[in-house]
Amino acid sequence: MAQITAITPQAKDKNRVNVYVDGRFYCGMRLETVLSCRLKEGDEVDIGRLDEIQLENERAQALDKALTHLSASMKTQKQMMDFLKKKGYVDSVCEYVLEKLRGYGFVDDVQYCVQFAETAGKRMGARRIASELKMRGADEESIERALAGLTGEAETAKAVAKKYMKNRAYDRETLTKAYRHLLGKGFDYETAKEALASLGAESEEE
Repeated sequence: MAQITAITPQAKDKNRVNVYVDGRFYCGMRLETVLSCRLKEGDEVDIGRLDEIQLENERAQALDKALTHLSASMKTQKQMMDFLKKKGYVDSVCEYVLEKLRGYGFVDDVQYCVQFAETAGKRMGARRIASELKMRGADEESIERALAGLTGEAETAKAVAKKYMKNRAYDRETLTKAYRHLLGKGFDYETAKEALASLGAESEEE
């Protein structure tokens, strides 16, 4: 049996403590967990049991942090995994939390992609949307399913073109910049050209 030789408060978080076993730092733990498990300095402790308490403690804390992080906006599985790893949780704890979040329906990459595409589709084209979703860690299948339901891209391109050309001269240089602006927004070549043509202009690619 090992012995808990010290339990000290953490400097950066008053709700967590450091647990020392046999004179050495063993783990960090929530104060609530220490109290509920009645862990005290001088106690003889089975290391296996202490590991179980620590694992449950980390899982509960990680899940709490994940739910708080999700309260602001939806996240992809990769974004949540990156967030948890940045907080210092080991892979097994991260996987546990993700499994819980998927089970609750709080993390759903398909739904995330669909909602993102619906919102972003009002200001950018499919190519840009796909690129943005890849950066957020969404898988190809989820992205494809979201883009399959995307409509009105041509009208969006026209609106973006009209906004860009407002109060600008319809000369070759400006139209070329407008064309590149549309490509940068993720519209394909034909859609960009048609959008500018709808304004009574012809674009040219240099």
